[in-house]
Formats: sequence, structure tokens, C-alpha cells
Amino acid sequence: MRLKTFIVEDNATIRENLIGTLEELTCVQAVGTAETELEGRQWLTQNASSWNLAIVDLFLREGTGLGVLDACQERKPNQKVIVLSNYATADIRQRCAQLGVDAVFDKSNEIDALVTYCLKQCQHAKD
Repeated sequence: MRLKTFIVEDNATIRENLIGTLEELTCVQAVGTAETELEGRQWLTQNASSWNLAIVDLFLREGTGLGVLDACQERKPNQKVIVLSNYATADIRQRCAQLGVDAVFDKSNEIDALVTYCLKQCQHAKD
């Protein structure tokens, strides 16, 4: 079972490295990407049943990840939304929790924790 994952990240290098790492080490399968808030919101709402996991950066080329998170409010219980940001401060974590985010990871020092989270989601998908 693959974990169909949508990634909202405007930095192409980070996006490609993230996809490569998660697809190699976990059951993640990237089903789409977006670089802006509008692209992310549109894809997630138009493909509401086509994803299991959304990974969202907060600072995007246009708009913010907070708008993308808002678009995920009506997701199914088995769909997880996580934030991967360089700005994973206590305030940001609290705001993300208010928006129903399942987890927040810091790009600079929590990639291993992100991989572990994805592995757990892979195991839940099998059960």
C-alpha cells in the first residue's frame, strides 16, 4: 500500500529531495505538487479522495501554507496534513494545531522525525 502524498513546497531542490527521500525510505508516493497557495488549495479540493497525506510548507512563492491548511478542514479522518517549515516555532505550532494539522516538523532538524511519522502512517495504512 502506497501513501498517496501531495506536497506544497515552492523550493524545487527541497521538493525533489523530499520526494526522493520519502519514496526511498517509506511507502510515500508523490501524487502531485504545488508551489503556491492557490495551486495547493485547488488540487487538494478538486482531488479530495486522491490523497492520504499532505505535506505543506508555510512560506510559499505566492500566498501561504496557512491558506492551504484551511482548505484541508473538511478532509476525511484517514487523511493527514503535516507542516514542514523552517519556522516551526511554538506560535506556529499552536496556530497549526488550531487549523487541525496532525504534525509539524522543522526542515532544519526534524527530517528524521518526519520519516518516522511517514513510516507509522504506512503501517496504519496496512492495518
